[in-house]
Amino acid sequence: MTNHLTRRTVLQLGLASATAAVLASCTGSPQPSFVTPSAPVVRSTEQRRRATGATVRRTVTAIPTTLDLGGIAAPTWGYQGASATTPLRANVGDLLQVTLKNQLPDPTSIHWHGLALRNDMDGVPPLTQPPVEPGDSFQYSFTLPHPGTYWFHPHVGSQLDRALMAPLIIDDPSETVEHSEEWILVLDDWLDGVTTTPDDVLAELSRGMGSGMTDGMGGGHGMSMASSSQESGGMRMSNTLMGATSDLLGGDAGDVFYPLFLINGRPTNDPETFSVAPGTKIRLRIINAGADTAFRFGVAEHLMTITHTDGYAVQPALAESLVVGMGERYDALITAGDGAFSVVAEALGKNDRARAVLRTAPSAATPPAAELPWTRGPVTASDLQAEPEVVLAERATDRTLALELTGSMASYDWAIDGKRMDMDQPLRDALGISEGERVALELKNSTSMWHPMHLHGHTYQHLGGGPRKDTSIVLPGQTLRALFDADNPGSWLLHCHNLYHGEAGMMTTIAYTTS
Repeated sequence: MTNHLTRRTVLQLGLASATAAVLASCTGSPQPSFVTPSAPVVRSTEQRRRATGATVRRTVTAIPTTLDLGGIAAPTWGYQGASATTPLRANVGDLLQVTLKNQLPDPTSIHWHGLALRNDMDGVPPLTQPPVEPGDSFQYSFTLPHPGTYWFHPHVGSQLDRALMAPLIIDDPSETVEHSEEWILVLDDWLDGVTTTPDDVLAELSRGMGSGMTDGMGGGHGMSMASSSQESGGMRMSNTLMGATSDLLGGDAGDVFYPLFLINGRPTNDPETFSVAPGTKIRLRIINAGADTAFRFGVAEHLMTITHTDGYAVQPALAESLVVGMGERYDALITAGDGAFSVVAEALGKNDRARAVLRTAPSAATPPAAELPWTRGPVTASDLQAEPEVVLAERATDRTLALELTGSMASYDWAIDGKRMDMDQPLRDALGISEGERVALELKNSTSMWHPMHLHGHTYQHLGGGPRKDTSIVLPGQTLRALFDADNPGSWLLHCHNLYHGEAGMMTTIAYTTS
């Protein structure tokens, strides 16, 4: 294992720490000093995390590969040692050591989505580490702080919209959720190697869609092709979409045309089948690993009992279907009926779906990719309440971060407070907080599109006893209000988990100050 620090990567790592000082010299105004990823307080915080004494070692190799997508050979990038159907797994409190070997032609990293881990292991070049260069390797080593359903992916360019992702399941041996089987379901939108590449999509979107478009709130994507319908698949324009709408998402649903939607890497014409006996209680772990698509998920002829979101327990809630934004995770229980049933993930606003099959009778015919019913309204995070044991303790708020989500499709200038992130200067507009503070987070969406907002290194709680989350949907014209405790020193991204919005600039850094 080599952690090569070339002159280039040393400069990249130092860039994040030097940004504030450079700005101070340019502006003449004092700039705060921020905790660096290698600071002693980062190590001491890690040492205070509960530990089992066990170490789990794995190797994950990033490689060019070809996927069989229902008869389509799709060249892409993926992992050896982990995939949508090959999770990493360990117990809470274990030390996880994962060696990432990079056999790609480009630099890469691994971000451990949803984990409140040590800052220098968060996998965000150049903010928390140098990128792992082609031919090099890097060992991620950190204590697993909380049980739950998590996942990992690169935080470099558009690499997330390939096959570079896998679940990370952190078990709690003392957990009391009763089930006899488990099914991890990774939902994804797919285009790489089928129609184009994610890099080409990003380049196309970055040119904007202002020509001939309306410019209402946020502009660009404002036209709707539906009147009273809940969904409109929109109009394909090369590799993008115009007028894709969903009432569940407050209007515009997405930017990108995807030819395929997958569950566990399988398209609708070649679905994964999960076979159990009738009456089996199954724990579903649902992960939206897509780049631009929210899904309405459900199991035909079954009700789900939602038990967790983003790794944290919620008061049990019955659901016929569930809205899952990019980066969100939900755990749910079902009791398997007798027969064969479609497991459906409707791509909201895109008139398409992913599916799998739950089978309890070997002779039952494989069901068609049926539409989910609307007898009950779909459940979203705002319908859930945290279990008492995970509710944040009441205390005074020390600081409020009131931020506005801005931008439009017309010029594809997605930003926070009108400031587009430059990842070469990730601390340029950093928001300072202090260790020990209770922080109120207010995210006002002033755009015409929904945004799944993700905070690294922490979980927050929705106000009013709502769920503990690290990724939440913020609808157009609405404001997410949440609280979190500043208990994990370092510099952490807050960003839209629509990959293309984030890459366009809808990111900021929340950084702990040194005093």
